[in-house]
Amino acid sequence: MIKITIFQNRKKQYTGLSCIGHAGYADAGEDIVCAGVSVLVINTLNAIEAFTADAFDAETDQESGRITASFHRPAGHDAKLLLDTMVLGLQEIQDRYGTAYSILTFKEV
Repeated sequence: MIKITIFQNRKKQYTGLSCIGHAGYADAGEDIVCAGVSVLVINTLNAIEAFTADAFDAETDQESGRITASFHRPAGHDAKLLLDTMVLGLQEIQDRYGTAYSILTFKEV
């Protein structure tokens, strides 16, 4: 199962994210749930880096499927829009394939 945690402050501003695990929906290389989650998360972080002024630190570990990102400041307008889009996609995957493969949670920090 992939566990995605979105970190927000008291004002519901994005402060970071954590994604870890493998979906187990299908064999490696054919797992569309894992691929979908990976594309959404990685593309969102790449887009924030390329198209916004928001700075963040990121770490990855391919073996565990871990991706973490921590924003230096709460996400600004453009980064928020990109993160909202990512969350929408992650919620759709969870709704379509079920919580046995991916689960999205929000945590106040």
